[in-house]
Amino acid sequence: METNDIIVGLDIGTTKICTIVGKKNEFGKIDILGYGKSESLGVTRGVVTNIVNTIESIKMSVQEASGRSNVEIGNVYVGIAGQHIKSLQHRGQKMRNSLEDEISQTDIDAIVEDMYKLAMPPGEEIIHVIPQEYIVDSEQGIKNPIGMSGIRLEANCHIITGQVTAAKNIYKCVNRAGLHTEGLFLEPLASSEAVLTDEEKEAGVVLVDIGGGTTDIAIFQDGVIRHTAVIPFGGNVITEDIKEGCTIIRSQAELLKIRFGSALASENQENEIVSIPGLRGREPKEISIRNLANIIQARMEEIVEHVYYEIKNSGFEKKLVAGIVITGGGAQLRHIVQLVEFITGMDTRIGYPNEHLAKGADELKSPMYATSVGLVIKGFHEMEKKKLAQKKIRDKAEFEKKGKSDKLVPPSRTGGGFFDAIKKIFEEEPDNELK
Repeated sequence: METNDIIVGLDIGTTKICTIVGKKNEFGKIDILGYGKSESLGVTRGVVTNIVNTIESIKMSVQEASGRSNVEIGNVYVGIAGQHIKSLQHRGQKMRNSLEDEISQTDIDAIVEDMYKLAMPPGEEIIHVIPQEYIVDSEQGIKNPIGMSGIRLEANCHIITGQVTAAKNIYKCVNRAGLHTEGLFLEPLASSEAVLTDEEKEAGVVLVDIGGGTTDIAIFQDGVIRHTAVIPFGGNVITEDIKEGCTIIRSQAELLKIRFGSALASENQENEIVSIPGLRGREPKEISIRNLANIIQARMEEIVEHVYYEIKNSGFEKKLVAGIVITGGGAQLRHIVQLVEFITGMDTRIGYPNEHLAKGADELKSPMYATSVGLVIKGFHEMEKKKLAQKKIRDKAEFEKKGKSDKLVPPSRTGGGFFDAIKKIFEEEPDNELK
C-alpha cells in the first residue's frame, strides 16, 4: 500500500501503548486502516522508567497495527506528557527595516525562532512555541498580521517546556523499536485536536484528559491556547486506593473500577454487593458498591480540585463559555460529569474522538483513544505544512531559473528546536545496542 499519505500516531501512555494508522478520505475524514494496543510496562506517570520494557510494548503495539492495516510502519508521530511539563507566557519582538514591505510569515517565524533561544533552567528545553496574538506598532489584539505594514512586530507566545532527559528517553525507545520519530507533540494538544470543536476553542473551553498516570489540562480561549498543565494523578491512583481500601489484588481492583465504579457514592444503592473470588481456596470477599464509590469519589474530588485550581490560576475562569470537556480513559467512569459540574459549577461533557473519524473503527471512538487519534490529526497538519514548504521551495527555484528576483516567503518552521536538538544528539552519538 502507498504510504506517502498515511500517518501513524504512537501514544506512549502509562497504562497502554496505542498505535493508530490513518489515511484521509475524499471528505477530509480519517479512515483508520488499523490499530494496535499493548500494555505499557515501562512508563510511570507519563515518563519512561524502564527502557527495555517500553521498547517491547512499542514493538507489540506496532506489529499489531501493521498486521491489521497491511502497512509497513516506519515513521511515527509521538506524544509527550509527564509531571515535568510546564508552560509560561512570553512576549517576543522584531524590529523591521521598512514600512514598504508587508509583514510576512518570515517575520513571524523569526520571532518564534528567537523564542526557542530563551534561557531555561538546566535540563529543560522548549517543546512548543505557540503565538497567541500579535501587536503591530502598539496596535494590540491582532490575530494575523501578515500583509500589514509596521516597524515593530510583537507576539505574545505560549511556551511549553519539558525535561530533555524525558524526551530523549522517548526518542531512544522509539528509535530502538526500529521506528523514526517524525514529530513530538504535547499530549493534551493532540487530544484537543480530536475532541474539541473550533467553536468551543473560540468560546473558551478546558480540556481535561484523565489518563492512567497523569491528568492533562489545556485551556483555550478566543481560538488560541492559553494555559497547559499536567497533574501527576490519574486512574492508576484510583485503582491503588481500591486495592488498599478493599484489601484485594490490583487486577481485581482495576476490574471493579471499570465494571462497577462510580464517581458519586450517592448515586448507588446501599444494598448493592459484588462478590470477589478468594485467593487459593479462600472464601469469596463481598464488597459494597456504595463503599467502592466512596473510595473513587474521594480521589476523583482531589483530581477535580487540582483541575479547578489550574483553571483559576490561568486567569480565564470567567471567560470559559464552553465549560469543561473530559476525555481519556478516566472519562468512562460513571457519573463523572455530575461530579465535575458539582465541584466547578461549569458545564461539562465527555469528549469522544469521533468527529474526525470516518465510519467504522467503533472501538476507537472511546475517550481513551483521544490522544492517539489526535496524534494522527496533528500528523496530517504537519504533512500539509511540509508540502506547502516544499511547494514554496520549488516555486522559488523556478523563479530563480527564469532569472527573476522574488520575495517568496521561506518555508515555515515544521519542527521545534527541542525536537531538532534531541534528534541531533542521536545522529551524532552512535546508538549503543542493549545488552
